[in-house]
Amino acid sequence: MGPPQKPTVLGAVTGAVAGLVAITPAAGFVTVPGAMAIGVGCAVICYLGVNTLKPRFGYDDALDVFGVHGLGGTWGALATGLFATTSVNAGGADGLFYGNAGQLWPQFVGVAAAWGLAIVGTAAILGGIRLFTSLRVTEEEEITGLDLSLHGEAAYSPGGSGVGTEPYRTS
Repeated sequence: MGPPQKPTVLGAVTGAVAGLVAITPAAGFVTVPGAMAIGVGCAVICYLGVNTLKPRFGYDDALDVFGVHGLGGTWGALATGLFATTSVNAGGADGLFYGNAGQLWPQFVGVAAAWGLAIVGTAAILGGIRLFTSLRVTEEEEITGLDLSLHGEAAYSPGGSGVGTEPYRTS
C-alpha cells in the first residue's frame, strides 16, 4: 500500500508534529530562513521515512514514531549544526553556514548518544516486558480488533454511526 493519494487530517497533524520535532533542537539558535530550511528538510526526510522506509522494511510503527520523531529529530539536531548563528543567540555557537564547521561534531555526538540511549533503552524495556507477557497479540485478536478482543466492546462502527457491535474488518 502506497502513500495516500489525497491530503488527510491525520497527515496534516503528523506533518505539524514532524515540524515541531525538527525545530525543537534549533529553537532559539536559528534565523527564520534557517527554520524554514529545517522545515523543508524535515518534510522530505519524514515523508520518505514514513512512506518509503517503513513499507520497504515492514516494521510495525502504527503511529510513525520512527519516521517522524526519530528521523525528524535527527535532522533537526544535525541541522542546528548547519544553521545556528550567534546573531540569534550570542550564548550559542555559529553553525557550518556561519563559518563554524566544528559545530557539526557536537551535534553528531548528541544524535549518536540519543540513538544509543533509544536503542538500548527500548531493548531493555521490551526485554523486561517479554518476561511477563507477549509483545504481540494473536493474529485472530488483531483481525477481530483489540477493542473487541481485549476489552469486550466495539469502540467504532464502520458506518461511522457511533458505537457499533460488529468488529471492524478491512477485508
